[in-house]
Amino acid sequence: MMKPTWLIVADNSMARIFFTNMHKGPIQEIESFSHEEARLHEHEMTSDLPGRSNGKGGGGGHAYTDEVSPKQQEDINFARQIAHHLDEARKAGKFKQLILVAAPGFLGNLRNMLSPQTKNLISFELDKNLAQLSPEEIRKHLPERLPGS
Repeated sequence: MMKPTWLIVADNSMARIFFTNMHKGPIQEIESFSHEEARLHEHEMTSDLPGRSNGKGGGGGHAYTDEVSPKQQEDINFARQIAHHLDEARKAGKFKQLILVAAPGFLGNLRNMLSPQTKNLISFELDKNLAQLSPEEIRKHLPERLPGS
């Protein structure tokens, strides 16, 4: 037996949480989150962006720019939602260690949103998009013996 472990398998449109307490055993899905906004095209997200301004000096207009695109912001928002859920579950003692498996771009967002206390519980990371796979297929991508005591 190992410590109760949560395995997060995510991309920018869905996140699935699995549980295991065995080094070599199967994983069991316990929760999932869907993020429909990730499936929108960029132009479908821009309707509420800031407009153009002519400024007071009468000079040429300029468009306001954001540092991140609407699609990137949606990815960050979803990562924040998942990270908040993980932090709350950690505080409630639902897991003692964490395994992160996420699409390469999304893994960084998720890691950035986790609290230091939750980050300290990460025992393994894999930057692959396995979110659409079955639990058995996901398990095949992980080490035969999961890390953790």
